[in-house]
Amino acid sequence: MSAAPIENTCWTVTIGTAGMENQARGLAERLGFPIVAKRVRLTWPWNKLAPFHFGSPFSRLAAGSDPIAPPWPRIAIGVGRESIPLMRAIKQASGGRTLLVQCQDPRVPSTQFDLVVPPEHDNVSGPNVFPILGSPNRITLQKLAGARAQFADRFQPLPAPRLAVLIGGKSKAYRFDSAAVENLTHALVELSKTMSLMITASRRTGRDNVARIASALEGRGAYVWNGAGENPYLGVLGWADAFLVTADSVNMACDAAVTGKPVHIFPLPGGSAKFDRFHQSLTARGISRPFKGRIEQWDYAPLDETGRAAKRIAQLLDVCAKPTDMKPGASD
Repeated sequence: MSAAPIENTCWTVTIGTAGMENQARGLAERLGFPIVAKRVRLTWPWNKLAPFHFGSPFSRLAAGSDPIAPPWPRIAIGVGRESIPLMRAIKQASGGRTLLVQCQDPRVPSTQFDLVVPPEHDNVSGPNVFPILGSPNRITLQKLAGARAQFADRFQPLPAPRLAVLIGGKSKAYRFDSAAVENLTHALVELSKTMSLMITASRRTGRDNVARIASALEGRGAYVWNGAGENPYLGVLGWADAFLVTADSVNMACDAAVTGKPVHIFPLPGGSAKFDRFHQSLTARGISRPFKGRIEQWDYAPLDETGRAAKRIAQLLDVCAKPTDMKPGASD
């Protein structure tokens, strides 16, 4: 019996959350393959035991999961614990012909994958580990140029300089309590006296906190996205002359760094050794500085860790044996 064929496609294997999909798709979009999103969940108790598993994970997909079946992809990019048993099973079922790329720290030996792409601050090491600053994302200078044109009607009328304020919130490492919100609000009121503010918040910020900040800035010409309508996030990045980012968010700090514009880190109570390493790396590369009450200007090369990781994946694809039974694929 001949082995099942594989398609010239790239699967992204995640549980479907926006953060995980953005990481996987960010890498996939740089590789030039048709992309097929596989959003999957494992049944209990396998979802709790992952990344460890016994038996075939294909038979333990929860209702609503996308099918995992041949033809297998040329490359699979996984993010998250529940993707790991499925990724290893895909490798085995494809006869080793699918290239496996796992983002984040898999918490299992990296040798189970062809490449592991973790954040530098996770301190993961190994011969097939390719650490990057932060996490992969879908942001490129080309996309920012398009977003700048798309949102020109909204942001061009704001007088320069324009400060993008990217607000996270409570996390395992940081607190975003009333005092922290008050400190941030006071700083934004002061900054609004000399520059235009473009403010966007995450789900962790909390609606009440967003409303509190918006109320304090009423009448000061600040733009505060309230979550209604199309998300202007890329437009905010594209129109920013500088950034103020709360310390809790690795992703938002790295998103801002794609622009090559100054990134000021607003302190929050809490922190951890991992976050300390991340912020130290940003500072060492000339990307960020701690916020000290004023916005400064400096230059650095725009960050493109996603592109750097994609080049490494492309190198692996070049050196791997090319399968002879590939079918042309179609994107999802």
